[in-house]
Amino acid sequence: MTFIITANYTEQLLQIKPAEFSVFLKQHESELINSQRPFTDYMRERFREKGMQQKNAFIQADLPMSYGYKLISGEKHTRQRDTILRICLAAKLSLEQTQEALTLNNMASLHYRIPRDMALIVAINNRMYDTHSVDTFLEENGRLPLE
Repeated sequence: MTFIITANYTEQLLQIKPAEFSVFLKQHESELINSQRPFTDYMRERFREKGMQQKNAFIQADLPMSYGYKLISGEKHTRQRDTILRICLAAKLSLEQTQEALTLNNMASLHYRIPRDMALIVAINNRMYDTHSVDTFLEENGRLPLE
């Protein structure tokens, strides 16, 4: 049986039988995250992919550069979801990429039933990547700005 990984292959995983799982893993080994630092590797790859320098992303995210570098290197970890969202916005990540970054950093992904998350989903989907614009959008809709 041949498996194709799509942008969202959760449905496919739900249909795989235990006996087929090892075949699925072997077929898609190069696409899977096998690192002990998945968030770090994922974000570095996104920066490379977009041709963006990390320091520019940290400036746009209103984060101290030394702190941003420590987060991306894995030297530091944050429990502040908004910090990761700021980096994702500054890096101009798509909604799918932002959700992946949050998940890989052991944080809740944006949820369509939480009003503030809904506003963030709309902002990201409409390529509103400037954190000040996102903050204004959140406040205009009765939500707290990014911390």
